[in-house]
Amino acid sequence: MRVAYTLEQCWHRVPGGTAQAALEVASELRHCRELELVGVAARHGQPPPGAFRPSIPVRQLPFPRNVLYEAWHYGGWPPVQRATGPVDLIHVTGVAMPPKSAPLVVTVHDLAFVHDPSRVTKHGKRFFERALALAVQRADLVLCSSEATARDCKQAGFDADLLRLVPLGVRAGVPTPAEVADARRRYGLHRPYVLWTGTVEPRKNLPVVVEAFRKLDRSDVELVLVGPEGWHTDLERLVRPIADQVHALGFLPRQDLERVMAGASVFCFPSLLEGFGLPVAEAMAQGTPVVTSAGTSTEEVAGGAGLLIDPHDPADVAAALTRVMDDAAEAERLSAAGRKRAAELTWERTARLTVQAYREVAA
Repeated sequence: MRVAYTLEQCWHRVPGGTAQAALEVASELRHCRELELVGVAARHGQPPPGAFRPSIPVRQLPFPRNVLYEAWHYGGWPPVQRATGPVDLIHVTGVAMPPKSAPLVVTVHDLAFVHDPSRVTKHGKRFFERALALAVQRADLVLCSSEATARDCKQAGFDADLLRLVPLGVRAGVPTPAEVADARRRYGLHRPYVLWTGTVEPRKNLPVVVEAFRKLDRSDVELVLVGPEGWHTDLERLVRPIADQVHALGFLPRQDLERVMAGASVFCFPSLLEGFGLPVAEAMAQGTPVVTSAGTSTEEVAGGAGLLIDPHDPADVAAALTRVMDDAAEAERLSAAGRKRAAELTWERTARLTVQAYREVAA
């Protein structure tokens, strides 16, 4: 079975979790003998950043991204086959929807723009709404990263019979104590710290993280923020009241991120909405106790192995952080439970469920 596999998000300014997930699944699918995956992207003069370079061949269509997206969404052209040649199936792993020139499998990680359209630009809202409408019309099968996303898809108009739950996985190295100590030294992390990771944007809920940290009122603890700049959040202004206790490290290479995660006293992730919540899985894989949002997909990921809080209540978040940092037995319980839970979240399973979806559509 020859599959066209969209990978344009690897070239986005902030590739994010959708690119990471697509690349991890593609890497696993390479081992399936019945499949041949061919990546599809717009025209680019350079490959994507090293961390987001695909392990499968990528064929480029003869248009830059902005032209390609408009042509796909409003002109129904060009077909992916112009770059890939004949295919049996198209798997849309990002948001932009190509014309249906073969059976179509669509992955939906989240519908954040539906929950709060004010947090995207006017152009972004138009783009997402058009992509969603086309996906509802064209998809033969829809892969949802979480039950929360599946519920959103039903409400957005997808046929419930076409939805398949395909949770994501986690792949993490296990740094040695010496490697963790080295990372802490290089990044100036000399005291115990609360860690948050993600793209700096509104739904990641950084204001509540900062306010919860302020409520701790502890001079012996620092707040470490890891992730690229995003949109609609002035990080410098946000952390100004506690600037002397904050380390904003920006984007970190995967190896360093794992080491910084492993060294944290607690991982704080009160996101308002996620398609899955890869950072929660990554922290649990390092044995770092997790505090995350109740009633969201990250509750599904935590699977009983984290402390759940009201993401709108800084006092509730602060109480959970205090509970972890002041109770060594509780921290150890969460650490062990997190490692066990993370071991259940594998990209091999994600790939296996994806292949099942391909077979179903092809049949």
